Amino acid sequence: MVPADVRILAAKDLFVNQATLTGESMPVEKFGLPRTSSAPLELDNLCFMATNVVSGSATAIVVQTGVSTYFGTIAKDLMGRRVLTGFDQGLNRFSLLMIRFMLVMVPVVFLTNGLTKGDWMEVFLFGVAVAVGLTPEILPMIVTINLAKGALAMSRKRVIVKQLSAIQNFGAMDILCTDKTGTLTQGQVVLEKHLDLQGEESSLVLEFAYFSSHFQSGLRNLLDDAVLRHALEDGLLAIEGDGMKIDEIPFDFVRCRMSVVLEQEPSQHRLICEGAVEEVLAICTHGDASEECFDLEEFYRLRLRESVAALNEEGFRVLAVAYKDIDVAEASYSASAETGLTLIGYVAFLDPPKTVPPQPSPN
Repeated sequence: MVPADVRILAAKDLFVNQATLTGESMPVEKFGLPRTSSAPLELDNLCFMATNVVSGSATAIVVQTGVSTYFGTIAKDLMGRRVLTGFDQGLNRFSLLMIRFMLVMVPVVFLTNGLTKGDWMEVFLFGVAVAVGLTPEILPMIVTINLAKGALAMSRKRVIVKQLSAIQNFGAMDILCTDKTGTLTQGQVVLEKHLDLQGEESSLVLEFAYFSSHFQSGLRNLLDDAVLRHALEDGLLAIEGDGMKIDEIPFDFVRCRMSVVLEQEPSQHRLICEGAVEEVLAICTHGDASEECFDLEEFYRLRLRESVAALNEEGFRVLAVAYKDIDVAEASYSASAETGLTLIGYVAFLDPPKTVPPQPSPN
């Protein structure tokens, strides 16, 4: 755990989970030198209290502690004065209306009775009685009873209301936006689809994705874990001996992809690349569908983007999978080898929604 807000002086493969502050489940890489950014959470050389280190190491200097940290300011704001709801504002407006009405009525009654009767003490006591009579004594009780009935009705819909005054705001909503990760969903990414370029389920795409996730030695994220779990269920662990790892081109946030190089036959290597669709598509020149290789022209690229967009609309996170056979084997590989690849398909991940328990019968 990061115990305070710190500025990184030097870092080596440092990945930090900032889900507590940003809600993003993927870890963020930190560096010793910052990139220009106006948002504190986007600065690469800052780590914040309440976040945790996933991997790597770093040397840092403490800049803020306790309530002065970024997390502390959030907590202080949440513990501050409660913002008035629409219901509170309505009650305040009604109270001001009643006060203005009293300021007009009580002097008029007081002067009228005083000038006609002449007994100013009796008139004063009558004016006080009029002011008290204008005050709705049972209004708080009526309001509380109605809000409590609303809270009971909401509880039958499996909604807990902590502040009764929030019911009016809740009923006045047209659109409610909420963070789905861990709230509406299970917070566990699963591999749902492994599709070829024709949109059909493909075991070859799953096999290549498994190779990419299994042989990488860098940071394994939630997507890699989902691929490995799915491969275990499909029995792909038996193919581990079909290729020997030669080298690896690790993931970085500039390329947004990673590659592993396997030896299929002596002196023949195969590079398998997996990453963001646009980034992988940019380095692919061919496509492979039904074991037929074709030039990846703009027409096919447009169709692939439309297919990926349709999956994104359904809530899937999509990664592209591509490969390249290398006849002239090398001892080591760099990112420059990621050119002229053949796209074979993509894998789609989903954070499933939570199971809704059965509703109790109204009877």
